[in-house]
Amino acid sequence: MVEKKGQAAMEFLMTYGWALLVVLVAIGALAFFGVLNPGQFLPSSCTIAPGISCDDFTVTSSTVTVILRNGMGEGLNTVSLTASVGSGTPVDCAGSVTIADGDPQTYTCEGSWGDSKAKLKADLGLTYKVGSSTISHTKTGQLVTQVE
Repeated sequence: MVEKKGQAAMEFLMTYGWALLVVLVAIGALAFFGVLNPGQFLPSSCTIAPGISCDDFTVTSSTVTVILRNGMGEGLNTVSLTASVGSGTPVDCAGSVTIADGDPQTYTCEGSWGDSKAKLKADLGLTYKVGSSTISHTKTGQLVTQVE
C-alpha cells in the first residue's frame, strides 16, 4: 500500500514538473525574441522645463532635431541647446539665439546618435536669458525616442 502512495506522488511531481519546464521554456523563448523587453513599449518623450515646450523631435543616426516653443511670457535671448548621451561630451546644437514669446525654434545637433531602431535617451541642456536680463538660466531635460 505504501508503494502505491509513493508511485502516485512521483507521478504527480513528474506531471507538474514537465508542465513547469514547458512554461519556463516558453518564457525563455519570449525573452530571447524581445517580446518581454519593456523598453520597446515606452513612449517617445521630450521634456525641458516648465514654460518651454518640446513641440516635435526626430533622431537619425547623425542628427537630433528638436523644435522648442517659448511659453515663458517674455522673449528669450542668448539661447543655446546642447545634447549628450550618458556621460558623453555635450554637443552644441545649431539654432537661433533669440526666441520671441510664443514662437517655435528648431535646433539641430550633429553627431553620432546610435544605430537605426535603437532606443536613445539623451540629456538636453538649455541656457537662456529672459528679456533684457543679464542673468543666465540653465535648465535640463531629457529626450527618449527611437533612432530612425
